[in-house]
Amino acid sequence: MENSKSKSTAIVLLAIAFAGSLGYAVISSNNHTEVIAQNNTQVTKVTDEKSDLQKSFDQSLVRLDSMTGVTHTMTSKLTAENLQIAKRKVEIRRILNNKNASAAELAKAKEMIAQLNDKISTMEQDVARLTQDKQQLTQDKIALVQDTTSLDSNLQVSTTTQQGLTKTVDIASTLNASNISIVPVDVKHNGKEKITSTAKRVNKLVVNFDVNNLIAQSGTTDVYVCITGPDGKSISAPEAGSGTFTTRDEGDKAFTAKVPVEFQTAQKKNVQFAFKPASNFQEGSYTIRIYQNGFKIGEGTRELKKGGLFS
Repeated sequence: MENSKSKSTAIVLLAIAFAGSLGYAVISSNNHTEVIAQNNTQVTKVTDEKSDLQKSFDQSLVRLDSMTGVTHTMTSKLTAENLQIAKRKVEIRRILNNKNASAAELAKAKEMIAQLNDKISTMEQDVARLTQDKQQLTQDKIALVQDTTSLDSNLQVSTTTQQGLTKTVDIASTLNASNISIVPVDVKHNGKEKITSTAKRVNKLVVNFDVNNLIAQSGTTDVYVCITGPDGKSISAPEAGSGTFTTRDEGDKAFTAKVPVEFQTAQKKNVQFAFKPASNFQEGSYTIRIYQNGFKIGEGTRELKKGGLFS
């Protein structure tokens, strides 16, 4: 009876010990499961944070890439900012590429990304300002070009007007010839002179006329005398230095003599010219045309007669 009782007691003690051991095992297993869950949660949290940091960094890089179209001038002004950003990008990539990055390193990366975004914002403002300045400069340049074009146009108009006025004054300053007289002269062997209208007696023509102009500038000007014989041909006078000159309306013309005239503004000036032709005078009409400043300023004629037997 007593042995049976001892045996029962031993069984109870073993049962209690087994139950305690089983309870401890269950509790230990639960604690281990909880630790694993906590670790998994921590890993998930770190992974998510790292993923968020990578997204934030990628967005920052996109903002940077959007400014690649900045002109060389703008880029040179942002060189200092670019150097700082490059350093931060290297450090951030190092941390994000590290699979075993600690929470402290990730926190540092987060702070550096925030600083990077601040720098990028500053750069965006600078780029916007520089772009606005460039646009203003472009507008100023366009306005300047327009002003220059307007000035050139006005200058051309002024030049054309001035040229027109100069031409008008030039034409208006052409001399006027009046009181034209043509005197045929017979010069005797003893030097005495006698006026005659008989062609065979005439050996010199004396041309006399007055010139004047109210606005012509004082000074010396050339007057061209063109004499045409009865045959319609120009008469040359070697002693007078005959040649050709250019008129404004009739082209090039042959002249008999070029006479320099000393002229005073608004004063009448008498001009006299005498010439002897290379050949004898023929009977008929002689025409004298006077030119100055390219224009014909006067004209006169003289008739020489054949003459009688005793003339």
